[in-house]
Amino acid sequence: MTALVGVALGLPVGLLLAALVTRALSDAGVDFAVPGPTLALFVVTAILAGVLAAIFPARRASRLDVLEALQYQ
Repeated sequence: MTALVGVALGLPVGLLLAALVTRALSDAGVDFAVPGPTLALFVVTAILAGVLAAIFPARRASRLDVLEALQYQ
């Protein structure tokens, strides 16, 4: 979930900041271009990284006895 939230918030903020910077530098010949395939690859990579990072803790939690885990807390 953290990876998805990071992508969902970071991508629009990054695009907005890039648009603002390129607008400020437009007189220097800097153009704003959205690299669609690269951004799509970034989103897929973030999703895969989030899933892979969650596998070990989820497997470990699935082996715990629920009542014993709650009693420990």
